Amino acid sequence: MVDLLFLRFDAPLMSFGGVLVDEHGVTRELPGLSMITGLLGNALGFHHRDYRWLQRLQERLRYAVRQDRAGEKLVDYQTVDLGQEFMQCVWTTRGTLERRGGASKTATHQRYRHYWAGAAYTLAVTLDPAAEEPSLNELEAALRSPARPLFLGRKCCLPAASLLLGRGQGESLLSALAGIEPLPTPPEDGSWKAWWPEGEASPAATPTRRLAHTDRRDWANQVHTGRRFITEGRLRLATEPNHG
Repeated sequence: MVDLLFLRFDAPLMSFGGVLVDEHGVTRELPGLSMITGLLGNALGFHHRDYRWLQRLQERLRYAVRQDRAGEKLVDYQTVDLGQEFMQCVWTTRGTLERRGGASKTATHQRYRHYWAGAAYTLAVTLDPAAEEPSLNELEAALRSPARPLFLGRKCCLPAASLLLGRGQGESLLSALAGIEPLPTPPEDGSWKAWWPEGEASPAATPTRRLAHTDRRDWANQVHTGRRFITEGRLRLATEPNHG
């Protein structure tokens, strides 16, 4: 049996950062590995200088996600004051540096930030190996009383309630997630969209496709690097809840 924490992401706005292209800060459909690592690291009180701890936490982290409510895409138009010299250059998709700003004295730059509005997700999270620190007990305590305020992707994305839904066990991430009661208004076919690590299986889950996901982070150099494969599919609800 796998020891697990169950999280609920429910917020007016959330953003799961994708690949930044020019002025568009896009959002993926599901929370990524580095985002959840940063979220848990923030709850534990880690700083950027604690990159070894963050890197190891990311390596140990395993999770499955169920989309309880899809939400709607929202794009926030912003302008940024780029008058300071260190903010003047930006990489383009052509692989060259471009001077930011224009003829205006304020040197403003346009930004388009993408969010999910009214979405909700449930996650089953575990650590492998379990014996290392931080332990699942430490993560649970940190989520109950985080060292710093927590947010879902960007600092403006504050959760509507505590992220910690409960704790439990399961034969796998998927079977445990299938036992967590979803939010009201289930889909017509009685199954929910979900994502899980390759190799996970459950009678409640039906895979639909294999995805390449670029959500690993090099915490020492503060850049995203590498990719992993995950499974997307549909998850049906089990009859008995398995958390408390």
